[in-house]
Order: sequence, then structure tokens, then C-alpha cells
Amino acid sequence: MIEWVSLRSGARPVPQPVATPVVWATAFGGALVLVAVHNMLVGSDRPGFALAALSLLAALLGLCARFTAAPGTAVLCWLTLNGFAIPPAGTLTWAGHRDTFWLACLCAATLVGTVLARIIQARAAYRRIAAEPATPSTGPSTD
Repeated sequence: MIEWVSLRSGARPVPQPVATPVVWATAFGGALVLVAVHNMLVGSDRPGFALAALSLLAALLGLCARFTAAPGTAVLCWLTLNGFAIPPAGTLTWAGHRDTFWLACLCAATLVGTVLARIIQARAAYRRIAAEPATPSTGPSTD
């Protein structure tokens, strides 16, 4: 006998985050593209715009990543920012407060994206569970 079951019956699982290596590869490739576009349009003398664009990229990647991917995502974006968005291009430097601030901004953006995704997924899961109709018991009647 074949039993037909609706695909929407039961609680739907929370989506699994994307694998960390995929997030890191996307962060590196996306950061290279964003910095290249920034250098063509704005130039390398104003890295603030590149930091803002890379922070947005990190937050978007955080929406689909695990918490453990946040530090690596921030470091990859920072390496691209430091290596190609400020002169001399292609040379990594460490300028104490500036680079610490940049790393903190990128890591915070990634973590904000990840936390936001988890909150949205938890709210959606709660709404799915709360919206399920209560099934009446089929026990004996006491009338």
C-alpha cells in the first residue's frame, strides 16, 4: 500500500551553514574583486571605502557561515585589504592601531552576520512550530 505524505508535514530543519573552506574561498575571491574595483574607481589612497565594502562582504558571508569561520574570513579580507588597497600594493604591513581596528571591524561584521542569521532561523523555526495546529486527542469521551 502506498501512503501519500505531504512534503510540508512536520517541522522543517534549520538550514545547515555552508562549509568553512567554501566561505573562505568566497571571502578571498570576493575581497580580491572588491579591492580591484575599489582601486579602479577610487584609488588606493582612501582605504576606508574598501574597508566598508569588505565589511559588508564579511557580513554577507557570515549569514551563511558557521561561527568558526569568522576569524578566518576576517583575516582573509584583511590580508587583501592590507596587501592591495593601501600603498605600496603587494606589500603586507602592520600599522598597530589601524590594522587592529580593521581586523576588529571585519571580525565584528562577520560575527554580526552569523548572529543575525541564527536569530532569523530561530524565529522562523519557532513560528513553524507555533503555527502547527493542535491535534485533538482521540481518547474516550467522558460525556
